[in-house]
Amino acid sequence: MHHDQPQHRGFARRSMVALWGLGLLEAAVAQGAPVLAPHGAIARTQERSVAEWLERMHDASRRRNYVGTLVVSSNTGAMSSARIWHACEGQQQFERVESLTGAPRSTFRRNDEVVTFLPEARVARTERRETLGLFPDLLKSSETSIPEFYAARRLGSDRVAGFDADVVHLAPKDSLRFGYRIWTEKKSGLVVKLQTLDLDGSVLEQAAFSELQLDAPVRAEKLSQMMAATGGWRVEHTEAVKTNAASEGWHLKALVAGFRPVSCYKRPAGAAPLPEGSMQWIFSDGLAAVSLFVEAYDGKRHQQEGLFASGATQTLTRRVQDWWLTAVGEVPPQTLKAFAQNLERTR
Repeated sequence: MHHDQPQHRGFARRSMVALWGLGLLEAAVAQGAPVLAPHGAIARTQERSVAEWLERMHDASRRRNYVGTLVVSSNTGAMSSARIWHACEGQQQFERVESLTGAPRSTFRRNDEVVTFLPEARVARTERRETLGLFPDLLKSSETSIPEFYAARRLGSDRVAGFDADVVHLAPKDSLRFGYRIWTEKKSGLVVKLQTLDLDGSVLEQAAFSELQLDAPVRAEKLSQMMAATGGWRVEHTEAVKTNAASEGWHLKALVAGFRPVSCYKRPAGAAPLPEGSMQWIFSDGLAAVSLFVEAYDGKRHQQEGLFASGATQTLTRRVQDWWLTAVGEVPPQTLKAFAQNLERTR
């Protein structure tokens, strides 16, 4: 079910990159170490907890208008960039993302409504992307496991896109999740650079603004008008039908430490409904996300079991009785293996 993996990536980026407020990114590799600040300067801000750091970053993404160019890359050598406009109007969030590399693509978001324009095909795809259960909601919930599985430490100061930034390391406390190094603008808390680190501390992915205008005059009304301008385009509606794993005949024999189920969908392909048992089951620890895609086994299409990596994104494929499992996540391989080993058919 590889065609559905972008749905996972959208979720995962909202989960971690809710720090930005952009749910639309691919990721990236390291360049240069931060410049360490004097010990006294570190001590003044180092007392923040992991939840306090994340809340500060998220609040900045929801309260500031900005325009910038984001460059994303991975340890595989892949690189892409996008121009981003972000506007806030009360509790409303608006975004426009124009791809600068690869096939032309314009994506607009108003809260959970998303419209993607594909000029080459003259297609506009509309969908709703839920954020319920995602960061930062987990931070405010008694069920959050972020502080239990991650520790925050301020590393020092650096400059990104002309802005002074605090450099914060979010280190995992076990081997089931990756770490993050985050550059957050000193005055506002806005994330200006993000690295995903493997268990050895090497950079798997990086996303960083190469140019940024904070408090730019971005008009939410203008973004809404552009988002609604679908005249002359073939509009395709992507509908995800809510379900739950038990109704589809699945359960996990044991939960993977720190990860809790946050949603479960069926995504019909065309007019034909998916058979019972097919689903996308999403789990999150508040920062990282894992999607379990399950579909009926097809010997012609499903031929290669294995584990594949692209930057921080790991993919595991495996046959489970008469079903085909594709597990995708920005997590270490052993985490996907734990999910696959615990997934069990109940009927």
